[in-house]
Parts: sequence; C-alpha cells; structure tokens
Amino acid sequence: MNTGELIWTEDPPFPENAKRAVDNSQLRRNVRNATATIRQRRAGLVAETPDWQELRKAGAAIKDDVLHHLDAYLEEFERNAANRRATVHWARDAAEASQTITDLIKKTGETEVIKVKSMVTQEIGLVDALQNAGINAHETDLAELIVQLAHDRPSHIVVPALHRNRAEIRRIFLDHMADAPRDLTDDPHALAEAARLHLRRLFLRTKVAISGANFAIAETGGLLVAESEGNGRMCLTLPETLISVVGIEKLIPTFSDLEVFLQLLPRSATGERMNPYNSVWTGVTPGDGPQAVHIVLLDNGRTRALADATGRQALRCIRCAACLNVCPVYERTGGHAYGATYPGPIGAILTPLLVGVEHAPQLPFASSLCGACYEVCPVEIDIPTVLVKLRHDAVNAHRHRAEDAAFATAASAMSGRRRWSAALKAARLMRFVRHGAPPPLHRWTRTRDLPDPPGEPFREWWRKR
Repeated sequence: MNTGELIWTEDPPFPENAKRAVDNSQLRRNVRNATATIRQRRAGLVAETPDWQELRKAGAAIKDDVLHHLDAYLEEFERNAANRRATVHWARDAAEASQTITDLIKKTGETEVIKVKSMVTQEIGLVDALQNAGINAHETDLAELIVQLAHDRPSHIVVPALHRNRAEIRRIFLDHMADAPRDLTDDPHALAEAARLHLRRLFLRTKVAISGANFAIAETGGLLVAESEGNGRMCLTLPETLISVVGIEKLIPTFSDLEVFLQLLPRSATGERMNPYNSVWTGVTPGDGPQAVHIVLLDNGRTRALADATGRQALRCIRCAACLNVCPVYERTGGHAYGATYPGPIGAILTPLLVGVEHAPQLPFASSLCGACYEVCPVEIDIPTVLVKLRHDAVNAHRHRAEDAAFATAASAMSGRRRWSAALKAARLMRFVRHGAPPPLHRWTRTRDLPDPPGEPFREWWRKR
C-alpha cells in the first residue's frame, strides 16, 4: 500500500509474513548470528563507557529540544545552508521529494547517479522513481549493493544484507555483477575486493550523487554522514552535483552536539568506538568537492508523528538499529516480515506514526513487550509505552461489532453477583471450545487455548461446605 507518504507494502500482513520467515531456517540462522555478534560488541563498549547513561539522557534531551522548537531550527538550518551556497528544497511527501530530485538530475543531463546508503531514500522509494524516469541509481554501500543486485529489499537498518550469508553473496555477484571474476570465492576479502573494483569505475565516471544524512546541524547549515567503508565519502567528494535527502527530524542545534551523538551512534549501531568515516560538508567550497549542492528537507508524515504526544519520541531515533539486535521477534522473522522501510521495534512504532495506525494496525502487535529495546536505545525512546498506546489506537481504528458486543456482555455479567453466578453456570456448556471458539471469539482463541471452566464453581463449593 502507498498512502502517499511512506512507501508501505504490508501485503500480506505481518502475521503471515512472520510465519513464512519463521519457517526459513537459513534466514533465522543468518539473522541470529549477525545480531548476536553486534549485540556482544555493543555490550562490551557500553560497559567500558562510564558515563553511558548520562550520554543517553543528553542525547534524548537534545533531540527533544529540537522537536519542541522544530520550526525555528529548520529556518535556522535553511538560512545557514543557503549562506554557504546550498539550495534547500522542501518536500511534503514521497512523491514530491522524488519529483524534485528527478528534476534536479535531469537538469544536469546525466542518466546515472551514485548513492550513499540512506534509509530516507528507501523510505520514499527513490531508486524505483528514478528508474521510471530513465535514471539508473547505483548503490555504493557494500550491503546495499548486494541487496540491489539481488533485486531484494533491506532487512536491517544498519546491515541491509544481514539476512544473506557469504555463499549467497558470492552467487549474487557471479549472477548479477558483470565484472565479477569468474573464479570468485566466498572469502570475505575476495568478495570485498570484487565490489571495490566494481564501484571504483562508478566513482570515477559518475557526476551526480545522492545522499542522506545522519545529522543536520542548524548552527552551520552542514550535514554529516557516518559510515564504515569510505564509499560514502567518495560519493560526497568526487561528483559535480550532490543531492541530499534529509528528514526534518535529523536536526541537531549546534556542531558541539555531535560530541554526544558520535559517541552514542557507533557504539549502538556497529559496536565500534567511533565511525571510521565521519564526513561533514556545509554548502559549496569553491574548487573543492561538488559545486552544486542541493538539500531536500522531507516531512513525509513526520509532522503527523510530532502531533502525537506519546509517539513523537520516536522522532528522536538516530537509526542505530540497537533495538533490532535485541528484539526476540526480529531475531526470528528478519526485517522483511514488517513490510516497510523500518523493521524491528522502531519500525513497529515509526511506520504507524508516519502513515497512520489505521494503515498499519498489526505492526504495534509485532512485539513481546519485553522492554529490551528501551534498555538499549541510545536516546531513551520508550518503545514499549508507544507500542501499547498504538495498540489502543489500532483497536479503536478497527473496531469489530461482534467483539464489542461480546465484551459488553462480559462487562455486564461481571458487574453483578447474580449475573456472574449465572454466567459461570452457563460457562460449563462451553467446554467444547477448549482449542477454539466460534465467532466472535475465534479471533482471540486463534492463538490461545481457552481453559476449561471449573466443574464446580467456587461459590457452589462454598455453599456446600
């Protein structure tokens, strides 16, 4: 489904997707091994950071300040970016953002672009939109390249090809990368070298690049991309034109605020003390780097989320995916089961907030409510509380008359002693529904056993004795 805002494809819905994923033992093994590795590295680095909880609180406070004064910070960012010869564009939704970017590329006369890994471009379906306009967009992040070559979808926010093992990756390269060596093995170094040589040719010939941003700095009008490979930096420095797509919630007030986030992000995302590459650029520098810099500030449902007093904290998210790596549901289903750009616990709240819970009513229930996601979140997003609130909203958005009548009947029976006693006697006639019930109760008993009512209710036992 495309609501006109977020690219949203829950068809079939999460329970069916999850069932199919759980039956895939190779998928479960790949996801479990990858998340366990990142989880263990993160735990070790957090343990050696004595002020970790203070950093979390600082990160949450900075992001909340931005959300409470978003209009002022957006204007400050636009003003400072424009002063450095960047052109700022505003996009209300996915369609407007994609059209703006397509028009900018067409003005250059180019038909090929290179891309930095970006969740927000996934969110708006940019690669497909460009393809429809006759423009080929090449992913340069290694994991995104694997996903693109396989005509697949990302399964993880930070490690998009986490659901693939190296034997599968070798097969993908041999089948879909024309310049891959025919004697390619599944050795990680060999796979990385094949990708490096393939990408080098793209870097040297492509004149337009597209990026997202981890942070947008209001004080300077600058953007920051944090990465581990260096491919992003090649995209940010070699082309003549750079177009950056940035969600309006990515703002931070000052350059010094990076001190907090550049400690929180790498530890939480990849289990590193720092990102190997942190690239910051502010507008145009004559004779150095892209000479045409465009920034597309994207709403795409974010102001809808901002209006939700409980849910707006999801906009603090810095896309570290720590919540995915500890989630027992994600570990067993992978990311595709969620049917949207953002999987895992953060996706279970962010997607309904962006598109409206009536369009994604099942995602808030894709959780055990164990609370592990909140414990690891570097900006203290209380995901379980938001999930419970969204479940309430989802039930109200999709009310079932038969269920409402059943619960109203139960409430009436429980509100008086005589009615409750009569209901207990009648319940003895319901023994036949131990493993399933007729409508309207069948939706409740589909995943639960209805226990047998007692042969002798307590009240009768008490009277006799």
